[in-house]
Amino acid sequence: MEHKKTYHAKEIETPNGTVIVEGPIPPDKLAGYKFHEDLTAFRPAPSQHKALVEIAKLPEGRIIIARKGETIIGYVTFLYPDPLERWSEGKMENLIELGAIEVIPEFRGCEIGKNLLIVSMMDDAMEDYIIITTEYYWHWDLKGTGLNVWEYRKMMEKMMNAGGLEWYATDDPEICSHPANCLMVRIGKRVDNESIQKFDQLRFTNRFLY
Repeated sequence: MEHKKTYHAKEIETPNGTVIVEGPIPPDKLAGYKFHEDLTAFRPAPSQHKALVEIAKLPEGRIIIARKGETIIGYVTFLYPDPLERWSEGKMENLIELGAIEVIPEFRGCEIGKNLLIVSMMDDAMEDYIIITTEYYWHWDLKGTGLNVWEYRKMMEKMMNAGGLEWYATDDPEICSHPANCLMVRIGKRVDNESIQKFDQLRFTNRFLY
């Protein structure tokens, strides 16, 4: 499968200044931007910056960023699911995962996350993919936002909806381990029925055991 990537950008006015949301960003350009020190949700900022550059080098990898000037203040990643997760078991070329989305605290409430997803889906190539994201409450910044689990879940769902992702049922044990966890999915307009059926089998791998 050829992974076509077409650059799109959007300018957003926020109380903290103008933000450019753009991507997919090529690895060399991504490496040249500064990476804000508060982007630490998954690992220390310098390590996360390197990780994003590596994802951008992957044939299927996509990084959409939000930046103020030359400093990245938010990002979203798309790549193939982790080999250890069930979503990679079908070896589907047209299934990619929204792996991480992060915005620095200073710009939360400015709809940066929502716009990262909107710009991501501006690329027509996204209609060739089944896009998934797995939401686990233990990754959420409940302390920093002051939200409880259900308020945060509602916020995440609303943000994902802006990118066309919707809640889907699954019997995945990790997702089922807490009622706030969820699987969200966007099926592109050009995805064939065979791929959709294969994906449905991945969502419910345990139903044939009963």
